Amino acid sequence: MTKQPDHSSAPVLRWTSGDPQAAALILQATARSVLARGHEELWPPDTLTVDALAQDYPADGWQVAWQGEAPVGCFVLMDPDPVFWAEKPRGEALYLHKLAVHPQAQGQGLNRALLDRAEELTRAAGRRWLRLDTDVTRPKLQALYTEFGFDTVDRQRVMGFEVFRYEKEV
Repeated sequence: MTKQPDHSSAPVLRWTSGDPQAAALILQATARSVLARGHEELWPPDTLTVDALAQDYPADGWQVAWQGEAPVGCFVLMDPDPVFWAEKPRGEALYLHKLAVHPQAQGQGLNRALLDRAEELTRAAGRRWLRLDTDVTRPKLQALYTEFGFDTVDRQRVMGFEVFRYEKEV
């Protein structure tokens, strides 16, 4: 049985789709914040421009969460995922990438709100699975995904990165 998300303490958000420019701002701020806190680089800054993101992710796949006039979180959904899930056929899943919460909005439970939204969109698209990957050196993200109900599929080396792959039946 699929666990239903608890929305009782979820922040009030407005959503927009297909806004890679707002997503790029969130991703850039998040990447800078990770470095400023002394962690390893999450994403190279030159990969977070609108043009660079457009090379790997569909513009209409971006979801941006807003609180008032401020973009506070984002992710992108795509199908297929020819890099991290190349063996999977088109149409059975949506693949989540670039989940980020703006540093000024962290600590409000927005990661869960973003994952709730991704799950809702996956279900609405008639897909059975929501899949994602994360670097093996990110234990906090790994814990977030397993706490949200994702199962670890495997550990893979993809394009020089060591990642855990996760999926959740929605």
